[in-house]
Amino acid sequence: MSNGGLPHWLPEMVSVSPWTNDTYDLLYEIFRRDILLSRLTYRRNRVWFYPQSSANDKEDIFWHLTTREDQSVNPPERYPDLRRCERLSWIKPMILGSPDEGDDLLDWDHEEGDGAIKTYVWLHRLDFVVIMKKLRDGQRRLITSFHLDNQHQRDKMRRKYERRMR
Repeated sequence: MSNGGLPHWLPEMVSVSPWTNDTYDLLYEIFRRDILLSRLTYRRNRVWFYPQSSANDKEDIFWHLTTREDQSVNPPERYPDLRRCERLSWIKPMILGSPDEGDDLLDWDHEEGDGAIKTYVWLHRLDFVVIMKKLRDGQRRLITSFHLDNQHQRDKMRRKYERRMR
């Protein structure tokens, strides 16, 4: 361990507090470097995402990685999620996998209720998860990532892990 208790292979969290007008620009540069321009692979299979953009000329996946939907308003809106934002630089090394055994990085495939197979990469000691959809050819489509904020979310993730496919 280094980086203030983080595994040595994990970058420091991104400082997003105080939030400024430039925070999304900083986050987008990390997204471009680590995800958009990187050739990500998970267990030697390509990781990709839909390239469409719908807001502020940034890819939809960027917003899924940095914001949270508030369903208490109609229509639902997305707002910055500081826990997601400060961990944005963790996504790439988590997908690539820990160079060390025993670093609390769990990864598995899980069949969802709709029959879709999703791959979960969970840094459980630090409550952060990356989720990808597994395709028939082994490729993965990046869906989202988020910080597990409460015990209910941790329990739900633990149950998915216990029902894993591999």
